[in-house]
Amino acid sequence: MSQRQYPDGVLLGRARVPGHDHPRVVTVRDGTVFDITAKGFATVRDIAESGRAADYVQSAPGVAIGNADAILANSVAATQDASQPSLLSPIDLQAIKASGVTFVVSLLERVIEEQARGDKARADTLRGEILELIGTDLSELVPGSETAAKVKAALIEKGVWSQYLEVGIGPDAEIFTKGQPMSSVGYGAEVGLHPISSWNNPEPEVAVVVTSKGEIIGATLGNDVNLRDVEGRSALLLGKAKDNNASASLGPFIRLFDGAFTLETVKQSEIALNVTGEDGFVLEGHSSMNQISRTPESLVAATIGEHHQYPDGLVLYLGTMFAPVKDRDGVGKGFTHKLGDIVTISTVELGSLSNRVNLSTVCPPWTYGTSRLLRDLAKADLL
Repeated sequence: MSQRQYPDGVLLGRARVPGHDHPRVVTVRDGTVFDITAKGFATVRDIAESGRAADYVQSAPGVAIGNADAILANSVAATQDASQPSLLSPIDLQAIKASGVTFVVSLLERVIEEQARGDKARADTLRGEILELIGTDLSELVPGSETAAKVKAALIEKGVWSQYLEVGIGPDAEIFTKGQPMSSVGYGAEVGLHPISSWNNPEPEVAVVVTSKGEIIGATLGNDVNLRDVEGRSALLLGKAKDNNASASLGPFIRLFDGAFTLETVKQSEIALNVTGEDGFVLEGHSSMNQISRTPESLVAATIGEHHQYPDGLVLYLGTMFAPVKDRDGVGKGFTHKLGDIVTISTVELGSLSNRVNLSTVCPPWTYGTSRLLRDLAKADLL
């Protein structure tokens, strides 16, 4: 990558540090990672809910635990040295939520998935047919608008209306639970595919960090791993397609909003994707956050409010415009992951998130949950 794996700015994360039973809260200062875990601020959730997250992280006393580049390098699962610090997912007690079909390309690909019924061989033909039928630049539509309603009516008349078009241009956004608190993995970890899937892809996204009051206080990178064949068979299989062991990746750090980095910065982010396979296959993609059809604020409002509360806050994947269609194993066969793929998602503002693809049944099982964290924090007199 041309940029560093972590950006400048006010960074907040978590690390596994030898000699400690529980994850440590960390930040980066001048290329060094500092452990800033303290009583009352022993979790990322505590800091996020303080009402002064950026100020606290900038001024909190800490202990240097190592060079940031070295810790990032040691976070790669295949070569990790357990005697040295390594990064974890940068969130802990927050709910892990995601929004879908927030970009036009993603919208059309979801329609194709549904029409193909999980058969990737039919996708290329269907793509052309559906685009010809629609005959409208959906990127110019405002979801829920009068114009969008007219397009919806025209599509129903043509017989190609879809539940994905409903959430893509209809009044209500798609918001779903990606995983349980504490279940996400971080930089360098393996990401998991359910073994029943033979058509799947990464989803490179920006994820925003939201407090229990609905305030967006920062952002990180995410891979919302997706099983296209499973979700394509039925939208009611969304949980099976989305929520599996190691299927939610976040990191490397949360970058908190300050004077130099704001939500407006996020809205203009350019996201790069690189997938490099052990078979020599390389896939590159690019997403522009300014092409999103629903604003981050509107997606957060659809997630948290009077209708639904999250007392420990949440992280929200904002969706992706990148839908990989590059042929991998032959003409018309499209893209799907192979075990061993290295997926790297990067932006100048948030750094790079890199993970290796494996089966969810082979990735390290999720065993460290909320109850274990609370017991360990209590034992350390940090609650």
